[in-house]
Parts: sequence; structure tokens; C-alpha cells
Amino acid sequence: MVKVGDIVAWMDEWARPALAIDGDPVGLQLGDPAKPVTKVLATLELTPAVAEEAVARGVELVVSHHAVLYRPADRIREDDPAGRMLRRLIQADVAVYNAHTNLDVVPGGVNDQLVERLGLLDVEVLAPTRHERMFKLAVFVPVDHHRRVLDAVCSAGAGWIGGYSSCTFNIPGKGTFKPEEGANPYIGSVGKLEEVDEIRLETVVPADRLNAVVDAMLAAHAYEEVAYDVYPLEQPAKTFGIGRIGTLAQPMALKELAIFIKERLDAPGVRFCGEGTKRVSRLAVLGGSGMGWAEEARKKGADAFLTGDVKHHDALDALAAGLPVIDAGHYSTERWIVPVIVAYLQARAAALGTLLEVFPSDRIREPFAFV
Repeated sequence: MVKVGDIVAWMDEWARPALAIDGDPVGLQLGDPAKPVTKVLATLELTPAVAEEAVARGVELVVSHHAVLYRPADRIREDDPAGRMLRRLIQADVAVYNAHTNLDVVPGGVNDQLVERLGLLDVEVLAPTRHERMFKLAVFVPVDHHRRVLDAVCSAGAGWIGGYSSCTFNIPGKGTFKPEEGANPYIGSVGKLEEVDEIRLETVVPADRLNAVVDAMLAAHAYEEVAYDVYPLEQPAKTFGIGRIGTLAQPMALKELAIFIKERLDAPGVRFCGEGTKRVSRLAVLGGSGMGWAEEARKKGADAFLTGDVKHHDALDALAAGLPVIDAGHYSTERWIVPVIVAYLQARAAALGTLLEVFPSDRIREPFAFV
């Protein structure tokens, strides 16, 4: 039986909380980690309509991009829509988890979905937010415990390389040891030299997950005394960041690009500021409210910047700096992450052979109508 805590762990493996921008509340915000889960609802955000949908469909967990509790709550009241929604979720015992800027930053997350839909090439991070040291873990495991240890370290956060999880290397060999007086060996006898078929399991571990991975490895291992090594890696620290910048498959005029973006994002409306005939080749993108990073887009050499929630004066400032801006809205630049969450959780459940129903909300939609 899958529990809330298991799904939290799966999401945290992909969109690690340490990748969130400082002050951004991410993780399990409501509910009991030990509660069994058979149904999960994925959504961009929690609204009263989505909360009612979760209760009506009998889900035990909602996985949301936006937090339901963004600032500390000082009251939960029935005459307040947000308070009424929270009370409804609590009464129905529905847990709520969110991954916000950590899901923006992570490979395969919100901004990479924009890149994929627009077909950008030669993509790089727009604004680095974290430079992360990596370690190599090598552990010697008896053959009959190899898969158990491999699953344990990868579930604890080891083995991620870009958008790939469970990346390991495994080398068979012979291990020797002689248990001395007072030892309690899993294999062999006190005073006798033993030779055992073992596998050297190697994987990479980010610095913030190292202690958890080692603890998981030790707990899953068969031996009383585990032989393992941890090496700091000398290659440049891995860079994570908000937004992406890349090259369009074909340059186009700014107005033509706005139309292209509207079609590719299936947006009800797109607005832009700048000369409509300006040729755009290099495009910066940041899903949601991204104007705080417009200057990074300009410095990176973007010909235009795609984001949402653009304010009047921010648009004027960007134009004065020579950066055209395309506003496709908050919803249309972030909605594409929801089916990715669904597919990810379905795959994790299937890998364990467990029954878990995961589906997207059908109550969340663009709040604006365009005339």
C-alpha cells in the first residue's frame, strides 16, 4: 500500500526541496504522511472548485504546483473562502503537497516543458540559483542484497543525472573478510577467512542528500560492518536555475512569434510589447510571474522574453532596456507541468507494481476570459 509519505518522497527525489528559492514553502502542507493513498489528484493550484473535486472523487492526496498555504495562516474561518476550503480538506482527510520553485528549477520541470513545446535549441539556464557539489558513493554488496541496496540509495535521492533517475554502475567481484571474536557476521564463521561474490555499486549523490543516502544504504545492507567509500567529485558544480534561454528553430518576427506561442501553448490570448517586425532568434522563457528576471534575460542576449503576469511599468522598463516581452499568462505558461506530474507518479507506482490512480484536475482553468 502506497502512503502519502511515499509519494512525497517520490516528488522530493525529482523536485528536491533544496532546489526551491529561499522562503518558498514546498512539501507536504496538509495531512498525515502515514495515510494510505489509492487516488491522487494533480493540479496547478488548489481552488475551492478543485478542493470539492478532490473530495467528490475520493482522493487522499492532492499534488499541486502552487502552495495552498503560502504565508503563515493566522485564522481558518468559515466566512472566508480560503478558510472554508482548508476546513473542507481537513474534514475530508485530504492531504496536500506542493512543489513550486523547485519544480520550476529542476530538469524536466515547468520551464523545460515550455522549452519542449516551443522547440528551443541550445538551451541553457537563464538565472542560476544553486551550484551544487556532487559526491560519488561506492559500496560493496553481497549479490543477494544488491537490488535492495540499489533501490534504497536511489529512493533516498542518489543516482540522478539530468532528467534520468536510478543511474548506477555495477561491477561483480570477490570480497574477502575474516570475522574476529565478538563479530556477528551475516555470512561466514568467526576465525575463518571467507570469500564472497559481491557487487561494487557506484552512483552519484548531491551534497544535500548525502547523509540520507548513506543512512538508507546502511539500513538496507546485509553486513554488520559495511565497506563503502564517498568521494568528492572535482568536476564543476552542477548548476540549477530559474528560467531557460535558447534558440528558435527558425527566426521569426516578434508578432509572428507571439502567434506561434499562442498556438503552441493553446493560450486564449497573448500580448506583446515591442516592434512587431523585430526579428527574434534567441528567446528567454520563464513560466508564471517572471518579470523579476527580465534583466537576466537581457544580459544573456535574449531577443525577447516570454513569461506571464507582466505589469505595465515592468513592460515599459523592459522596452526602455531594449527587451521585447511576450505575456502568455500565468496559467498558459505553467499548465503543461500537470500531465508530467501525472505521468511521473504513474510510472513510479507501476515500477513498484502497486495500484495507484493518478489523474489531472478537470476544474482548474484559465481564470481570464478574452474578448
